[in-house]
Amino acid sequence: MKMLRRLSLPLCLLLLSAAVCACAPAAQAPAERTLFVMDTYAQLAAYGAGAEDALQACADELYRLEELFSATREASDVSRLNAAGGAPVSVAADTAALLRRARDLSALTGGAFDPTVYPLMRLWGFGDDPAVPEDEAIAALLPLVDAERIELGADGTARLPAGMGVDLGGIAKGYAADRLAALLREAGVESALLTLGGNVYALGEKPDGTAWRIAVRDPADEQAYVGVVEARERAVITSGGYQRYFEQDGTRYHHILDPATGRPADSGLASVTIIAADGTAADALSTALFVMGAERAAAFWREHGGGEDGFAFVLVTDAGEVLYSENAPFTPNGERAQRIVAQPD
Repeated sequence: MKMLRRLSLPLCLLLLSAAVCACAPAAQAPAERTLFVMDTYAQLAAYGAGAEDALQACADELYRLEELFSATREASDVSRLNAAGGAPVSVAADTAALLRRARDLSALTGGAFDPTVYPLMRLWGFGDDPAVPEDEAIAALLPLVDAERIELGADGTARLPAGMGVDLGGIAKGYAADRLAALLREAGVESALLTLGGNVYALGEKPDGTAWRIAVRDPADEQAYVGVVEARERAVITSGGYQRYFEQDGTRYHHILDPATGRPADSGLASVTIIAADGTAADALSTALFVMGAERAAAFWREHGGGEDGFAFVLVTDAGEVLYSENAPFTPNGERAQRIVAQPD
C-alpha cells in the first residue's frame, strides 16, 4: 500500500514569498535557506546584518536536532531509547527536555496528544508499507500507550518500560522552531520567517513594520485557503489529515492516531491550526485538538487558552466549516466561518 504525503512547500509560504518580495527593497532582501530535514521541507528567511551567518547556524541546529529526535536513525537518542528494552539510556539535554514537555503536554490534554503511540504507528506502517491492522493487534498495543510512564532521571537518562516506544514527530518541529528563534534573537536578528512543513514561526514583524500574513490552507484544495493569520512573535502550526495518508478498499486513513483507540482520529475535523508564542506547545496542541474534535477543542481552549501564555485556534471541519477562537488574529476568507467566544451565552 502506498503512503501519500504532501511535501510541497505550503500555500502559506507561496503567498508570503510574494508578499516579502513586494515589500522589501533590494537593500532589505532576506537571507534564505531551503533544506530537507526532519522528514519535511524547511524554508528559512531572515533580515538584517548577520542574517546569513545566523541562518547557517539555524540549518546546523536543525540537522543536530534531527540526529537526536529521529525515530528512524538507529543512532538517535529516540531510537536508542525505543530499542533499550526497558533499560535506562543516556540522552542529550535537548532530548530530555523535549520528552519532559511531551509528557507534560500529554497530561494537560488528557492523553489526546501522546508521544508513546509509536508502537501503533509502526503497526499501521505509516512511513513504510501502510495497511489497516487487525482489531486484535491494535488492542494488544493500546496498553503500551501511556506518556506518564516515560521516566527521566536526574543523571541525564531516560527509560521506557519494555515494549513501549516514543515518536516525537508531533512536537519536535515546534521545539526546533523555538530553538531557531532563540538562535536568531541571540544573533541580533529581529525579523524572520521560519517554515518547517506545516509549522511556521514568525519572528518579529516584516521589515515594513507590518505583521507576517500566513494563510491557512483549505484541506479540500491545496491551491486555496480558508483565511489569513497575522502573526508577530508567534508560531502558527497546522495538523491535518490531508498531510499524510493512505487508501485501502476505498477508505482513506490518515496518520493522526487517537491514542485512546489506536486508530486514525475520527473527530470531524480536517485540520487544526494553533497560534501561540510557544512553538513546542503549539505543535502538540495542534495534534491534540485534532483528536478532540471541535466541541472538546473549544472547551479545552476556554480552560487553557487565555492570557499571555495562551493559544488561539482555527479549526476546519470535514464539512468545510471554519471555527476560530475570538483571540485568533485571523481573517476568514468566506462566509462559512464561526467565531468561538470564551464565554458563550
